[in-house]
Order: sequence, then C-alpha cells, then structure tokens
Amino acid sequence: MGWVIMSERELNRVEVVAQVEDSRLSIDNAASMLDLTRRQIFRLLQRYRRDGASAIRHKARGKPPNNRIHKAKRDYALNLIKEDYADFGPTLAAEMLAEHHGLKVSRETVRKWMVEDGIWLSRKQRRTFHQPRLRRECFGELIQIDGSDRRWFEDRGDPCTLLVFIDDATSTLMELRFVTSENTFSYFEALESYLLKHDRPVAFYSDKHSVFRNPNPNEHMTGMTQFGRALAELNIEIICANSSQAKGRVERANGRCRTGWSRSCALRVSPTWKTAAHSCWASLNAITRSSQRHPPSLTICTAL
Repeated sequence: MGWVIMSERELNRVEVVAQVEDSRLSIDNAASMLDLTRRQIFRLLQRYRRDGASAIRHKARGKPPNNRIHKAKRDYALNLIKEDYADFGPTLAAEMLAEHHGLKVSRETVRKWMVEDGIWLSRKQRRTFHQPRLRRECFGELIQIDGSDRRWFEDRGDPCTLLVFIDDATSTLMELRFVTSENTFSYFEALESYLLKHDRPVAFYSDKHSVFRNPNPNEHMTGMTQFGRALAELNIEIICANSSQAKGRVERANGRCRTGWSRSCALRVSPTWKTAAHSCWASLNAITRSSQRHPPSLTICTAL
C-alpha cells in the first residue's frame, strides 16, 4: 500500500478512534473531543475496524468535485472572452458573460480561467521593478535636498520644517537646519551655509516642490523659479525627481530623524532650533559613519 494523504483533523480522528478501540477512551469522551455525536463515533469505529486507519479519511479526497464546471463550458467562456472581451478585467468579463450570454460564473472563477489561459496577469505578475539609481562616483557631485514638515518638538514648540542636504555618493549629512517653513528664503539661507562650508556641488537633487520647479509654466512664465535662477547663476544644475523613492537617501535620513531623534528629544529639556539641529546632525552622522564610502571629491570653489 502506498502513501495515504490525510489532514491534521483526520489524523486526530484516527488517534481518538484508536484509543476507543483499545478501550482507553469512552464513546462519550471521544464524541466530546471530536465534537461529534455518539452515532458518528460508532460509524468511524466500524470503518476503522473494517478497513483500518486509511478508512477515516474523507471519501471525496482525490475525486473531482460535484460542482465542477464542465470543460466545454469553460472553453466556451474563454472563447467568448478572447473574441469580445479580451481587454476586459475578470470582474467585468464575468458580468458581460452573465448579461449577454447567460453564462453565470463567479468573477474569481473567470479570473482563474483567464490567468491559466494567459489572458490576464495577476497583480503579482503585473508588478514592475525599477532598476535602482546608482550612487554618483564623487563626493559633492550630487546633493539630495528635502524638507520635512511636522511637529518636531511635539507640544513644546510650534510646527517647523527640517531641511536636509545629504551627499549622494557617501550619504554624509552636509547641511541640516530647522526653519519656519519650506520656502525660497529658507532654502537660500541653507544654500549659503552649505556653499560656505563645502563649496559648490555639480547638482542638487530635489522633489517637485514649487521652490524648485514652477508647476504651471506658460508663454509668459518659464518653469524656472527664483531658487532655480540662483543655481543657474552659480552654474549648479537642479534635478527634480519623479518619485520619493528616487531620492531615497535623503528620505531615509528624514525617517531616521522622525523615528529616532524626535523620540529621544521628548526626554530632554526643550532645545532651541540650533541645538536641536546640532543634536540631530550628530546622531545621523553617527549612524552613517560606519558605512560611508570615501570617493574623490568633485566640489568646485565658489567666491561668494
């Protein structure tokens, strides 16, 4: 005799019925343990005595279901879908089959048929994976910038914005400051501080905030903003990312500030913006220092 496939529930029944057969368990206790009636226990016991443990498993195992849809009906439905509803999703295709052809099939059955026949791709199969953008080769070649607006000091201060400048090649934190809001003047102050400390980068990498990009350019107004014009005068390129994932390094830095520094700040005396920025800067650089690369520098000296 070959292998007999049984579920955990059926194995439990075999064990209980075997104890009843060996007089180690009463009929009433077995019925209580298996949540069955006395009559059902006697039937299981009779099958066990006649055919052994394999008789306890469900008799429909390995057999086609009684409610199985005939293969001819399946093929007919798929032919209709290919001819008339090839660009329809499973839900709409099931509705059209029921409304116009009298074929009442559940949408999940139609979905399974379409996936098996290659007409429809599951959500997992439709997922697209984007090639991650590689780091720049040189320090100072590309600086990711971003602002994060939240209640950084909880109920001990007004809401403010954290501006973060981070190097793309090494993930080194280059500039960090708390400002009242994410506006042009705040970025000008942060830019001046950055240039005085680190000289001029090749490019800045930002989101599509109105500080960096005019969302509605027209014939009277170009897409360049005041901040963009200032960078053009300094011969610094501004690149606007299409998604937050594209500038993931600065987004992760903001996330570490939100989850780590802001919680530890709640345990301290209310800091000023300057001391808070210094504390946040130190904690972030302590995290990234061990994994930093040391590529050549590509900063350009700037006379301000």
